[in-house]
Amino acid sequence: MAQTHAHRSRRRPAGALAALFLAAALALAGCGAGDDSSDGGMSADSKAGAAARQEGALDDGSGGGSRGNRSADSAPTLGPSHVIRTASLTVRVKDVPKALAEARTVTENAGGFVGDESTTRDGEGRERTRVVLRVPTEKYEEVLTALEGTGRLIERKAKAEDVTEQVVDVESRITTQRASVARIRELMDRATRISDVVTLEGELSTRQADLESLLARQKSLKDRTSLATVTLSLSETAVKKADEDDEPGFADALAGGWNAFVAVFRWLGMALAAVLPFAAVTALVLLLWFRFSGRSRRSAPAAEPEGGEES
Repeated sequence: MAQTHAHRSRRRPAGALAALFLAAALALAGCGAGDDSSDGGMSADSKAGAAARQEGALDDGSGGGSRGNRSADSAPTLGPSHVIRTASLTVRVKDVPKALAEARTVTENAGGFVGDESTTRDGEGRERTRVVLRVPTEKYEEVLTALEGTGRLIERKAKAEDVTEQVVDVESRITTQRASVARIRELMDRATRISDVVTLEGELSTRQADLESLLARQKSLKDRTSLATVTLSLSETAVKKADEDDEPGFADALAGGWNAFVAVFRWLGMALAAVLPFAAVTALVLLLWFRFSGRSRRSAPAAEPEGGEES
């Protein structure tokens, strides 16, 4: 019994030691698994962070480019261009009042109006009218074509001036000037000293004057770009009795000869009229000379016999 008990007591430390090693091995295995799981979680988080950083990098690079493209696409497009159009037409017509009435009708139908107008007559009684027409720019070409059809076009000049930059600049300056005027008014409301109020009033007056000048310029640009200016000159021509293409005949030759004959006599008459005063004076001088010379000759023979008798 004692031996058996001793033998069992020897086995217990060995069994306990084996159990201790097994527990330590399991603990180490658990710690290793925990470390693996924690390392796996950290690696997943780091991978997610790296992916996020990579996505951010792509957004900054290629993604930024796409945003740049989107911003470029979504950027406001340039507004319509502002162009000042002017033209001058010279047209020969047979009846100036009729052609002028037609030009007025064309202009009014296009939504425009007639400006300055002046009419003169030449030495032969033919009329010449100069009129300024204002027409909407969208009807500009249509009106020019209609005006050219009123008679025979002699001369046409057209000019287009792009003032888009001027319009945009004036609008920007007006916005800035209005904000400046508003700030000065706010300062005036807060000012407590009379000297400050006087100074701010002078500054406000100057800025308001600048603003009014800009507004006037904007109005002028708007008027000149929305309405084109057409200067139309209408002149009458003599009505021809025969066509220019007809060959001259006997009547034409006779008329030409008669005109030449009349022209020759006209020039002779003019030359005679120019010489006539000198001829009259010359004739009068000669007449007086002959009279005095004749008297002297008659008195000389009468004096000679009287001298002979006395001797």
